[in-house]
Amino acid sequence: MNSIDLHCDTASRLLYEKLKLRESICKVDIKKLKEGKALAQVFAHFIELDLVKNPYEEFIKMYNNFTKELSENKDSIVLVRNLKELEEVNSLEKIGAFLSIEEGEVLEGKVERVQELYDMGIRFITLTWNFKNSIGYPNAGYKYKDKGLTERGKEIVLEMERVGIIPDCSHLSDGGFYDLINICTKPFIATHSNARAITDHSRNLTDDMIVKLANKGGVMGLNFCGPFLGREKVPTINSMVAHLKHIKNVGGVDVLALGTDFDGIENEVEIKNIGEIGKLRDALLKEGFTNTEIDKIYYGNVKRVLKEWL
Repeated sequence: MNSIDLHCDTASRLLYEKLKLRESICKVDIKKLKEGKALAQVFAHFIELDLVKNPYEEFIKMYNNFTKELSENKDSIVLVRNLKELEEVNSLEKIGAFLSIEEGEVLEGKVERVQELYDMGIRFITLTWNFKNSIGYPNAGYKYKDKGLTERGKEIVLEMERVGIIPDCSHLSDGGFYDLINICTKPFIATHSNARAITDHSRNLTDDMIVKLANKGGVMGLNFCGPFLGREKVPTINSMVAHLKHIKNVGGVDVLALGTDFDGIENEVEIKNIGEIGKLRDALLKEGFTNTEIDKIYYGNVKRVLKEWL
């Protein structure tokens, strides 16, 4: 049941709750990743703008704490920066840890900082969270739905393409998404977003977006957040399958991936943690998905994007 999960917020919990990466109350830790036979986990450095004095300094604090955890557990998990490094780590039966940032204001509008973050090992940046920033606008509540990237935001995205950091459109306004379609020459991704046609939520993608993202060669990671999946208090695997089936029918299986949002979402899930990720595979098989298609969803499509980028 090998998998690559495009988004978890575990790094922030480790810092603020003084937890350990090896084993904790988190939905993602090394023990659970091993139980789920994970190939890789993308760990987001989530910065909430209204709670911090300086987003860059807060990121550095979280990054230092998380990389310390990685160094203490290098027998099991290793920082990886490209597909080649991931495959080398997996051949040693270790898990790859990719690093991302969830809040583009960590850049503080400085184009030159993109290279610095790349050198630190960051390979994905979620351009906005729920606040407008120097890059663009969020889609929270559709308040800025049609507003696009700022001129500085477009410069930053182009610099990300140049150095090798993949833009993430989850949380971004609809207008910002279409700007990415127009200016990106490589595939970009939605690390943790579902289908708006199934659940009408501003954080999900419309069918038109799904088609355009698929045509771009990008992927979208299935988010386990309750309000994005439906109205269930504890989201079921059936609700996840409904989104995956719709997205496959609209954009094809090559646009599908996993982006649990574990340790960021507040709701419990039928899949209780990353160690139980195989339950979704079993359900998809029963729904007529082939093993080849499921492998694409679980890791193959992400590897394809990584191969093009990194």
